[in-house]
Amino acid sequence: MKKLLIANRGEIAVRIARTAAELGLATVAIHSEDDASSPHTAGADEVAALSGRGAGAYLDIGQIVEIARRCQCDAVHPGYGFLSENPEFAAAVENAGLTFVGPAPETLSLLGDKTRARAIARDCGIPLIAGSDGAVSVDEARSFLASCPDGTAMVIKAVSGGGGRGMRVVSDASELEQAYRRCRSEAQGAFGNPEVYVEEYLSNARHIEVQIVADGSGAVSHLWERECSIQRRHQKLVEVAPSPGLAPEIRDALTGAAVRLGEASGYRGAGTVEFMVSGERFAFIEANARLQVEHTVTEEVTGIDLVRAQLEVAAGRTLEEIGLRQGDVPSPRGYAIQARINTETMQPDGNAK
Repeated sequence: MKKLLIANRGEIAVRIARTAAELGLATVAIHSEDDASSPHTAGADEVAALSGRGAGAYLDIGQIVEIARRCQCDAVHPGYGFLSENPEFAAAVENAGLTFVGPAPETLSLLGDKTRARAIARDCGIPLIAGSDGAVSVDEARSFLASCPDGTAMVIKAVSGGGGRGMRVVSDASELEQAYRRCRSEAQGAFGNPEVYVEEYLSNARHIEVQIVADGSGAVSHLWERECSIQRRHQKLVEVAPSPGLAPEIRDALTGAAVRLGEASGYRGAGTVEFMVSGERFAFIEANARLQVEHTVTEEVTGIDLVRAQLEVAAGRTLEEIGLRQGDVPSPRGYAIQARINTETMQPDGNAK
């Protein structure tokens, strides 16, 4: 690997360029027509302009792959967001003879479908929240809600979802049809797939995620956990690493489950396995097959550069070769906290836009 195209913008593109430079990799930054002065363009060795404005330009698979080939890159890093979990993009990169810095397209397809990811977790013996085995109709969602214990709500989720989009909590049957329609509409707009599934809603549960890294050979290590229980409208606001007050036996169970899921899915690169924890009970909810925004708090408490690990694994090195076998991963030192700042307009009803 000698030259890397960074298929992203903003903070993560700056970060990738910096780490690539430390590894001696030349970099190419891309930008939309209205983003030419973005700071990420100053940190790369070369800059290439995309045709188009706004987010749409950064989602143009054909154009991005063509720029990578024209600039004689041999690898592409997708960052997070945009095309980072898109199996069609990963396949297009590989079909062009380039290295995709992330999981294989098959793994992205597998974990990107939340119901298929649940099936893998079940096969691994990982506890699940009660829910549907696949996409549901509104009548099937109604039947599931009726089957929930009295006083228990249900959550509708996009099959291809993430980031809280295409997601609604329903506690009363009278709310169901409207919530179902809105979830399908949001899912179609955000992910191009309107299908939704349902799960029992665990109130007052903690949201814990485990960072994993794998080399594609079956070797998987965990880099401990983060807590992201402080949320609004299912959007994370505060991340803490490690999770404060987590019982050691629960931590061991979560990290072990995350590693098993990574092994079963043939994982390669950095990823996150997410769980809900309520007392001594925990359950798998989803896997994010990419680097996450909050990866930096894990880096702060472990001293491990996750972007460097991604690039080294993509270049063909094993976890043993880069010093990330499980026995080599240090225990967290201290605590790190990330707080997200959102640009919003508050509406008269108290909701943010």
